[in-house]
Amino acid sequence: MKIFPLIVGMTLAAGPLFAQSVTVQSCNRQVTFETPPQAAISNDVNLTEMMLVLGLADRMVGYTGVSGWKTLDERMRSGVKELPELAERYPTKEVLIGADADFYFAGWNYGMKVGGEITPESLAPFGIQVYELSESCIFVGDKDKVSMEDMYRDLRNLGKIFSVSDKAEALISGYQAELASFSAELDPTAEPLRAFVYDSGEKTPFTAGRYAMPTALIEAAGGVNIMDDFEKSWATVGWEAVVERNPEVVVIINYGDVTAEQKRDFMLSNPAFAEIDAVKNNRFVTLEYVEATPGPRNIEAVKKLAQGFWGN
Repeated sequence: MKIFPLIVGMTLAAGPLFAQSVTVQSCNRQVTFETPPQAAISNDVNLTEMMLVLGLADRMVGYTGVSGWKTLDERMRSGVKELPELAERYPTKEVLIGADADFYFAGWNYGMKVGGEITPESLAPFGIQVYELSESCIFVGDKDKVSMEDMYRDLRNLGKIFSVSDKAEALISGYQAELASFSAELDPTAEPLRAFVYDSGEKTPFTAGRYAMPTALIEAAGGVNIMDDFEKSWATVGWEAVVERNPEVVVIINYGDVTAEQKRDFMLSNPAFAEIDAVKNNRFVTLEYVEATPGPRNIEAVKKLAQGFWGN
């Protein structure tokens, strides 16, 4: 069963009222909704795509946090063409209140910061309920190591919140079946390929640790993140640790002002990295930001990684 990563041009009529209130777990909070939101805002490209793939564009009053860092590809532009971008980067409280929002889908370091202006607690007095991206929950409490279940959980909870659970479950089942079918083609006896995620930074690299989505994607593609024991989500490490752990492949996250090609050239031209297997063998795989963060394009990302790892 093939589920396309993004369904655009699909709208729903105003959602039915709940037969009874709906409660979902959002990080370390339980959030109860008496009715489905009708004026939602999402932050960042991957969270916005989760809303779109569920057909929720008509329940949204806008989105935030995309053009300040990233560009929209054709699929994404088509999906949000009727919606305004209310803030190029993180929104202020005034932006969300001014849009008459009743719901904000964001995450920690995905539109909110611990101790910052925008939090579930700061928005509650204005009638704006918040659902937090599961991958980001490590910033406010303990969580299990990242897995594909983090993305499925968010889709499932959004389905409950907006009363489109049937749609959410169909998508999840399709993603799971597609991934299982693809995984069956991988060689189970192959030694996992050592991979390093290079997001950004030259003096110290910003990378994905144990709780960031690329760790799950790499594992699904038959590899292992060399920073799997790094008890962080997205954070900086020292280049010495990268050299010592000697990745066989570097996974570059493409976004921002520094291109993937520039990041690759930096590693290839730096004598300090000359003995890294990935550099010696010129083995780099590029993931777009929207593929590497939790969202509907994660299955595509696994396939792209496997192609770069094994030629599958």
